Amino acid sequence: MSTSSSALSRRSVLKGLLAAAAAPIALSTPAALANTPEIRIGWQKGSTLSIVKARGNLEARLKAEGVKVTWTEFPAGPQMLEGLNVGSIDLGVVGETPPVFAQAAGADLVYVGNEPPAPRAEKVLVPKDSPIKSLADLKGRRVVLNKGSNVHYLLVKALESVNLKYSDVEVAFLPPADARAAFERGAVDAWVIWDPFGAAAEAQLDARILADGTGIANNYNFYIASRPFVQKHPQVLASALEAINETGEWVGGNQAEAAAIVAPQIGLPVDVAAVSISRYGYGVKPLTDDVIRHQQQMADTLTGLKLIPKKLDVASVVWRPAH
Repeated sequence: MSTSSSALSRRSVLKGLLAAAAAPIALSTPAALANTPEIRIGWQKGSTLSIVKARGNLEARLKAEGVKVTWTEFPAGPQMLEGLNVGSIDLGVVGETPPVFAQAAGADLVYVGNEPPAPRAEKVLVPKDSPIKSLADLKGRRVVLNKGSNVHYLLVKALESVNLKYSDVEVAFLPPADARAAFERGAVDAWVIWDPFGAAAEAQLDARILADGTGIANNYNFYIASRPFVQKHPQVLASALEAINETGEWVGGNQAEAAAIVAPQIGLPVDVAAVSISRYGYGVKPLTDDVIRHQQQMADTLTGLKLIPKKLDVASVVWRPAH
């Protein structure tokens, strides 16, 4: 992973985001900032935001602008977006599938940026001695995953790649910790999971990768904000995204140091954390038309499978910075 391809320069990100911020409202005065004493951010252990939180650069930047930062931890993206939907957080980063499920459920959300695709950071795992040798062998098997997460779509596309239907497997829904326990005791045949949980299972359980997202699913990470917050405080959001991008650029060139930050969070040796970090892309980019089309295709696929109840218009919930 090269920093030139996976990290957008801080200057270009800020230029675009602040252009959008300046149009609807100006928040440059202390009085205006006093109306936003806090930005509430959701994070997961092992994520880019966990490194941002540990480094403290976001708090330092926003404190200088009169804004308080608070953090709330979530086990996975769907739970994080539920927190956003009920108004307990303003901003979070999740995989590519949770925003689709959340939009379908009526969440008042906005896509405000994305990290580069990371197909190697999600995978289908089987026990080391499993008789399952290919994706086609999953037919009739019990597969566990976190409902509505990025790997939900990975399973759909992985099965499709070998001419199997979603209904050809028995899907069980569990959050990562419970899914790992079920996987360890042999209660399921396969586990569809993202890193660092996948990397941990590879290292600690000798779990075998049946397939990852390469050639199957892009696995974007998206920064999602509540629409009311975006509309009311765009410049605070832009400052937060710039600080996040600073850390993304730093991670790209300092993966060993980033692994040392993440390892104790997730209870893994530094070398295992380093494997997880190496599989992700870093840096915040405004959504391109190609990325929006990708999300629309995903939404249409999930609608067709009746995993979500209605057709969505993804473009309608994308924040488009003015240029």
